[in-house]
Amino acid sequence: MKKKMIRRSPRVIPFRKIIPNMITSGNILSGILSMILTLQGHYHPAAWLIMAAVFFDAMDGKMARSLGGSTEFGVELDSLADAVSFGAAPALLFYAVFLWGWLGIVGALSAAFFGLCGALRLARFNVYHAPGPFQGLPIPAGGLFLASLVMGGLSVPPVLAAVLAVATGLLMVSSIPYGNLKRLRSGNVNRLKLAFLFALTVALIVTLQGQAPLAALCIYIFSGFFRFDWRKWLAIDPAELEEEEAEAEA
Repeated sequence: MKKKMIRRSPRVIPFRKIIPNMITSGNILSGILSMILTLQGHYHPAAWLIMAAVFFDAMDGKMARSLGGSTEFGVELDSLADAVSFGAAPALLFYAVFLWGWLGIVGALSAAFFGLCGALRLARFNVYHAPGPFQGLPIPAGGLFLASLVMGGLSVPPVLAAVLAVATGLLMVSSIPYGNLKRLRSGNVNRLKLAFLFALTVALIVTLQGQAPLAALCIYIFSGFFRFDWRKWLAIDPAELEEEEAEAEA
């Protein structure tokens, strides 16, 4: 007796859930193009593509929250995009510019260590993520820090470059808290402090030009050692943030 075939209609995915994934694809594309340009010797454009990936990374989450289109697929895709754009791409770029052939395989291992720590950082974030500050340096900040050294046109000795790659990797897997601006509501933002940050950014760009991203990232990296919470500093009512974090943990 023949079994009756059951036809399943294809599942229709709402467009609002597709938009964030399309933006995440821009993140992946930026990382892949960065690696291609690195292999072709176009280092500065490759570094700026990592900056472009940061923009896409920030926008996909923002768009998903605003449209209510966050999905498990999107979360996994975002992690894969970050591993490419802020792990593999910066590691390859940093190796090509500062560590190529240094002490045989040592230079390659230093860059690879950074990429490995980035992957571990992402895995830890996906498995355990509590509200409040990030635990360890976020991988977008770590990848952009290495790329910013190329953007600034700095001449970094191989020994120092290896130390920076390894140290940045260790910061990503550390427990040092770093400011998390996600979910900071527009109605709870101190506009005066926000204007100060905007003015500081403009001043850095005007005075330092291509080295401005490096300066900004150094400020952010060192803020973690002082346990400076950028989210609470920018909030009008920090107590409201603490209540939200307590509800999320409950």
